[in-house]
Amino acid sequence: MLPPSLRVRLGPVAVLAALVVAVLGVLYAGHGESGTVDRWITPPTADSVRPPWRYVALTLDWLGEPVGAAVLVVAVVTGCLLLRRPRGAVLAVAVAGVAVGTATLLKHLVGRTIHGDGNLSYPSGHTAFATALAYAVALLAAGRPGPGRTAGASPVLAAALVAGAAMGWAEVALSAHYPTDALGGWCTGLAVTPATAWLVDRAAGAGRREGG
Repeated sequence: MLPPSLRVRLGPVAVLAALVVAVLGVLYAGHGESGTVDRWITPPTADSVRPPWRYVALTLDWLGEPVGAAVLVVAVVTGCLLLRRPRGAVLAVAVAGVAVGTATLLKHLVGRTIHGDGNLSYPSGHTAFATALAYAVALLAAGRPGPGRTAGASPVLAAALVAGAAMGWAEVALSAHYPTDALGGWCTGLAVTPATAWLVDRAAGAGRREGG
């Protein structure tokens, strides 16, 4: 899932992303309103996007909800099994769980809220999930066997960027998160996915050694 050529390039990106998550978490710990950067990007409002774009945002948001996320993960797992990539199926499930779990833990640690004390906002779990799952799918595509194929870091990161940007836009447009929440969620996905892929590879390698 994470060949050495990609590990060398994506590892530093993951470390940098983790640092961004930590710095933003410290800066906005315990806050209950938008910061200067957030207000510069978009004014806080409950209706910042109108139809038809609002319907697009609502659809993207649904894909980050439990039912929508499950549909996406099942689709990826099914595709992996049809292509006889069982390790990819494991990675899809693992990375979705790790991304959402990490974002949930960070929300409770940071304590940033939006629209009231009960709504923890940093980082965006929707954005972390979308980024991580797209990242995992891109890793699968980059590692697809074939003559003369080489894995490239740029397409993998591009997939994570597009998915994270789309979901982050939806969350901000629906006023469910501050822009810096979306940035934190995107960086969370960038940080946890390579580590999860590496752990899946290690577990698979250990299983082969024990089986042999």
